[in-house]
Amino acid sequence: MAHLASRRTRALALPVGLALVASLGFLPAASATAAPTGAPATATPRTDGPKLSYVVNTGSGRTAVAQVKKAITRAGGTVVIAYEQIGVVVAHSQNPAFGETIRRVPGVQSAGATRTNPIVPQATKDVGAIAQPLTEAQAAAAAAQATAEEDPLEPLQWSLPAIKADKAHQKSLGSKKVTVAVIDTGVDDTHPDLAPNFDRAASVNCVTGAPDTTDGSWRPAAGESDHGTHVAGTIAAAKNGFGVTGVAPGVKVSGIKVSTPDGFFYTEAVVCGFLWAAEHGVDVTNNSYYTDPWLFACKNDPDQGALVESLTRASKYAEHKGTVNVAAAGNARHDLSSDTIEDRTSPNDTEPVTRTIDPRVCPDVPTMLPGVVTVSATGAKGLKSSYSNYGKGVIDVAAPGGDSTIYQTPEPPAVNGLILSTLPGGKFGYKAGTSMASPHVAGVVALIKSRHPHASPAAVKVLLGLQADAKACGEPYDYNGDGVIDAVCEGGKSYNGFYGAGVVDALDAVRW
Repeated sequence: MAHLASRRTRALALPVGLALVASLGFLPAASATAAPTGAPATATPRTDGPKLSYVVNTGSGRTAVAQVKKAITRAGGTVVIAYEQIGVVVAHSQNPAFGETIRRVPGVQSAGATRTNPIVPQATKDVGAIAQPLTEAQAAAAAAQATAEEDPLEPLQWSLPAIKADKAHQKSLGSKKVTVAVIDTGVDDTHPDLAPNFDRAASVNCVTGAPDTTDGSWRPAAGESDHGTHVAGTIAAAKNGFGVTGVAPGVKVSGIKVSTPDGFFYTEAVVCGFLWAAEHGVDVTNNSYYTDPWLFACKNDPDQGALVESLTRASKYAEHKGTVNVAAAGNARHDLSSDTIEDRTSPNDTEPVTRTIDPRVCPDVPTMLPGVVTVSATGAKGLKSSYSNYGKGVIDVAAPGGDSTIYQTPEPPAVNGLILSTLPGGKFGYKAGTSMASPHVAGVVALIKSRHPHASPAAVKVLLGLQADAKACGEPYDYNGDGVIDAVCEGGKSYNGFYGAGVVDALDAVRW
């Protein structure tokens, strides 16, 4: 995720140079939360409004969904796809009254527009994709220092020893039977460091809300963000005598593309991503983004509340199917445990307004969804990164995300305080953000799953927390040394708002 002051962009990476189902419990009982049962209007619906995308939440099962699909058509909508497993229907409509109309339909529990801008090409948005490329001189120097056991650029990856991944690799690289899905801007599986570990069967393009399995559809197109490719390399870049090394270089990685060409992560795409992962044997998902257009989606708003409900159902379903969902906490320096947060960036696909929200009512999605592992970022000195969100009771664990070298300088031979990883076209570059911290955790989760293949998501998450290296709050947090306390860390060494249960430990993951 990127941020400028209190603003953050779609994907959770910092631009370089900046200071940085009902019976199963997925659905509520239809009778308990059904919308008012007044009959919907029978007049011919209008079709002169902007074309918007909607999610419509129903009871689960074929019958319940089928009835609502008919009502969607009558209300002037077109069904894109129906996920009967979780009772979520994706629809398009140009009826300005579609949301209000469909919410009155019996069996509809909630419904909302997933965007405030019509479904037409928009100006390209910054998705935190600015990368500082690795120079030839840096690459040559790193290769000269690498040992026989290291890939050529591994000496520059200070984040691996920070979580003991270098020592973990002496015991295990992870299992080829474990797949981590990168739900993101797309993954370039042709990269030499990613190709050996890429899982094509678990890869897809979900941008429209419906899966597109066209070969290569999961890749970023020319000019699109390199964010997902960078994330993928941190997780599972192969230990193959080339380039960099991932946290779990022996596991599989897949790409689930959910970002539009203009850089938005809309609800229907993310729902599709979680469902695809759930149905295709994915063990871990990495989610280094927030769901647009709302930085915080308020459950007491008819539209935004429906988005939170759809995404909650989808993430819970994936976890029920055996997937551990890991997410970046965000880069806006927010205390996610506070009573109030000022949001000046939402909606980010039209004109944002300033609003004061309560994160308990208006969560940051998906990182604050139930069951999701929420990750804060640390820099090369092991302290909370200057940009990282935090909050006691919200942050589960911490991991390296990098920070400006002005604040946290790595020890040689590393030369940059950001995170080095793969970029499209066989390249390498640096990024920073909680976007980069989250894949470190996803990689450690993959190592845990490799050692304990039959462990449930709940058991894996317990191990992740128990194995983490506890880290106390430390001295008052003044990251730029100007005498002003920049954030307050609450809690003790075993659990606090900056680091959660601690910094993840890859070595313990392979030996416990």
